[in-house]
Amino acid sequence: MGKSQETFSKKEKEKKRLQKRKEKEQRREERKATETDSDLANMMAYVDEFGNIVDTPPDPEKKSKVKAEDIVVGVPKKETEEESSVKTGRVDYFNEEKGYGFIKETGTQESYFVHVKGMIDDARLNDRVSFELEEGLKGLNAVNVKLI
Repeated sequence: MGKSQETFSKKEKEKKRLQKRKEKEQRREERKATETDSDLANMMAYVDEFGNIVDTPPDPEKKSKVKAEDIVVGVPKKETEEESSVKTGRVDYFNEEKGYGFIKETGTQESYFVHVKGMIDDARLNDRVSFELEEGLKGLNAVNVKLI
């Protein structure tokens, strides 16, 4: 006659599994019995007028009316700068063989790239010039460069 396939450890594991299942069912029944709507109220959080998180609802008398037209959705449009488009500076570096150089703006000491194609007058090193800025591939470029 064959030996039984159920060993002591298999029986113990099955008993533990059934016990856990009963305990889980019991906890579920307890939660259902004590469940109320007040649990949701306990979980609610509000933001007061100063941006702090509080557990009390806001005072309805402190509400302010906001028109839907006043709400701006998205990034506001950049206003065009009404700066003088003509700037002045001094030629800081210029390579006549290759036809490019840099102009350092007076006042801000910003350095801008300049190419021969963007020059109206021929400028040499340390010449004072007036110029306009244009967006290039790698940043701002000086164009319409004239001697002062």
